[in-house]
Amino acid sequence: MTAAELALAGVPVTILERHPSHPGHSRGFNLNPYSLEVLDRRGIVDRFLAEGPTVPYTMFADPRLLLDLTAMAAGHRHVLGIAQARVEELLADRATELGVRISRGHEVTALEQDEDGVTVTARTPEGERRIRAAYVAGCDGSRSAVRKLAGIGFPGTPATRYTILADAEPKVAGDLPLGVTTGPGGAVLVIPRPGYVRIVVKDPAAPEDRDEPVTAEYFQAALDQALGRHVPLSPPRWLSRFGDAARLADRFVAGRVVLAGDAAHIHPPAGALGVNVALADAVNLGWKLAATVQGRAPDGLLDSYHAERHAAGAAVLRYTQAQALLGGDDERLAPLRELITELTALAPVNRHLAEAVTGIGTRYAMPSGSAAGEDHPWLGRLAPDLKLTGLDGTPTGLAALLRAGRGVLVDCADGTFAAAAAGRVDTLRARCADEPGLAGLLVRPDGHTAWVSTTRDPMPPATLEHALTTWFGAGEGKISACETPCR
Repeated sequence: MTAAELALAGVPVTILERHPSHPGHSRGFNLNPYSLEVLDRRGIVDRFLAEGPTVPYTMFADPRLLLDLTAMAAGHRHVLGIAQARVEELLADRATELGVRISRGHEVTALEQDEDGVTVTARTPEGERRIRAAYVAGCDGSRSAVRKLAGIGFPGTPATRYTILADAEPKVAGDLPLGVTTGPGGAVLVIPRPGYVRIVVKDPAAPEDRDEPVTAEYFQAALDQALGRHVPLSPPRWLSRFGDAARLADRFVAGRVVLAGDAAHIHPPAGALGVNVALADAVNLGWKLAATVQGRAPDGLLDSYHAERHAAGAAVLRYTQAQALLGGDDERLAPLRELITELTALAPVNRHLAEAVTGIGTRYAMPSGSAAGEDHPWLGRLAPDLKLTGLDGTPTGLAALLRAGRGVLVDCADGTFAAAAAGRVDTLRARCADEPGLAGLLVRPDGHTAWVSTTRDPMPPATLEHALTTWFGAGEGKISACETPCR
């Protein structure tokens, strides 16, 4: 996703992938509403929606405690069931379409950066290869070689509890129903997958070596111990172990090296957020890194990636750690679980938690240059997909205007705002009948609202200029201005 965002902005990109081919198995199996929203703003969400079912709720802490997503302020108020492997394939297709070079079988072994760029050394089937780049983005997982080679710290807490999973089938139909089954030794979660089920159970003993492989025999014994009976399994397709470690890189930007995804943060698996948080990182990073590489970024733009996503990563750690505690087997927390269950039945609490754990509630600080308008509910959040009509009568949606990966200014007033923004972002003078109080709206390439003016709380052009300068610079490099939807 990071590579695709860079390529969309015209930056040449090469991906170095350690695996010669895709491993095939999938840790994650869902895309949450925030991910669907940002994919929609690039015009590719339908590729993903065609792959699986959507569900209007998500789990919080316990499979029996569900959050209703339909009350959220979002266009996509559901979770999409889709294998992580398929998500990666679709994103690789997208990157390739945009001209990204993918070099498989390349394992990064060394990295040296200087004032002018970064030299990466990779081990390949043909021997050692050295590559020179302006910047390197480490998107290489929790054990990131890029992070270690760049000397970026990864503080946090190590895993103390482990869970094991198997993608398999019970040999006797009905012996292990879908959902949660509680036995004398703990709970077993069974999740339907295409042609098989995923069985998740607590690891009965923390491994001395976290890399110790999970065998079929070990998993079978753990399953039987939890259930208090024997349920025979077919030979598993895949076995894995994961823990509740929580770590956050101390820097997301270190000179010409940046981090995204699990390379920047790891957290307990509650809520299956990993893929989704990684996509949020990528969309925030892509346009900022592209502007930096192309020499058109205002001062501090790339640093804002760290400021915004480090804070978001810290929030993810809080929410997932809280869910891991609530979903554990410590009976002392039973009264707290009951209280949380009561609270989530309240609509405002349900909505707050739903927006928090799905990313829809993500709100970045937006310097506006004035206290006026800073309390608007859109500011800093994903802008809604407004239905707009150009002055020539052509209808469009705000999401469609963001497909080019550039900032957008919508002027529902007299054209003053559009004139001020022209040359830095795409502009649209529009009739905003569906939002009669809206006067002007500035949206960053990642879809987040950077400035808003309403007829009730009008913002002067000076505050728009401050927002434009903060995110897009002083006006170099004209883009476009149009009274009909920009294409």
